Amino acid sequence: MSATDTSGPDLRRAAAARALDLVKPGMRLGLGTGSTAASFVTLLGERVRAGLDVVGVPTSEATRVQAEREGIRLATLDEMPQLDLTIDGADEVDDALRLIKGGGAALLREKIVACASRRMVVIADAAKRVETLGAFPLPIEVNAFGLAATQLAIAAAIGKAGCTGGIRLRVGADGAPVVTDGGHRIVDAHLARIPDPEALSAALWAVPGVVEHGLFLGIASAAILASARDGAAHVTVLGDLG
Repeated sequence: MSATDTSGPDLRRAAAARALDLVKPGMRLGLGTGSTAASFVTLLGERVRAGLDVVGVPTSEATRVQAEREGIRLATLDEMPQLDLTIDGADEVDDALRLIKGGGAALLREKIVACASRRMVVIADAAKRVETLGAFPLPIEVNAFGLAATQLAIAAAIGKAGCTGGIRLRVGADGAPVVTDGGHRIVDAHLARIPDPEALSAALWAVPGVVEHGLFLGIASAAILASARDGAAHVTVLGDLG
């Protein structure tokens, strides 16, 4: 049963509700991007309208629009460069709390915000938990200049890191390349499995046209994973919620 199965419990909301327990008055919060993070922003908005005083830094323009609609007070990372807690989703998470993120094309801002935070906690459907990263295509944010050369270098870096598979420029429904909030492009690496995420991270960082990649290593401190059992949502925690 998935988080989108209307006949069962809302797993996104269950994970988001558990994360909301971590929020205290006066906190400076990083607000993630994606469907599960959006559930958290919705619940946080309810608490804010009930009197909770927090300030949020959104990781995308889509999250900024939602948070403003919910009445959450916002700041930029320049105005508030140190955060207490970031709550965000993930496309994959392993038991070492290594992540693949970037399905929503917000990976650069997501990583900047997460690394500016004292803690990052992931919220997700338990189906996102994997033994080995890589089934979800790895997003790589690249500069538009020299795109063809950068793609060749990325393919070589992937092979150097012991991975196999192809890469593909991400396009939208209109067939045009997806453009991130930072004005960059996204190349998705379809690798099936990543045996050594640290080696792949280092290899990708050696490519000049790579702005950021979707491997989040050593960043998350915990993950809240929701699953359905006996018609109800159950939450499992990996790591330390602090």
